[in-house]
Amino acid sequence: MTNEEYYTFIQPYEDAKEVLLTRLHVLKHNLYGDAAGQPIHNIQSRIKKKASLEDKLKKKEKEPTVMNAKDYLQDIAGIRVICYFVDDIYNLVDALKRQADLIVVRESDYVGKPKPNGYRSYHVIVGIPVYCLDGMEYFPVEIQFRTMSMDFWASMEHRILYKMERKDKDKLAAELKNYADMLVEIESRFELHSEGKQWQGQAEQRKAI
Repeated sequence: MTNEEYYTFIQPYEDAKEVLLTRLHVLKHNLYGDAAGQPIHNIQSRIKKKASLEDKLKKKEKEPTVMNAKDYLQDIAGIRVICYFVDDIYNLVDALKRQADLIVVRESDYVGKPKPNGYRSYHVIVGIPVYCLDGMEYFPVEIQFRTMSMDFWASMEHRILYKMERKDKDKLAAELKNYADMLVEIESRFELHSEGKQWQGQAEQRKAI
């Protein structure tokens, strides 16, 4: 894959990312209304770099070509949404699912069912319509929804276990799992005192109708 091929290839993924970022910013300001506060602390986004894209294809035992990238990679465009509380994550996911022109390609709830190491996050790949002169095509964007404590833990776990050579990784992994459990407890206590419970009740009432 040449540099020119790469930059031409990623443009619609960049467009899809920007479309989704706009929708998330709208939800940030309008999901609850002014009285209840905002569900999103911050939003991060990225497009997979050429070297990273090629490395992932090689791990999948595929030639690093544009066609294979389109066929086998769904995380070329990525967004990470850092929320305040767990309820915010589920409410945002539900709100996106109600947008009729979006397609949910795949989702994994590691909030309700954390990974064995303690990792928690809600992953969803959404197909975003991108309109061009000759028509419309859907492009995938991966979204990771986390609370601030989930993001803190994931960042520290990655830094400690994967960015450094250590001989005590098993011991550290067990300790980090305990920290994850502690953060769940702290997070739940903060959420009990939050002002977002009114929205949860309204959402449950809508589902019951």
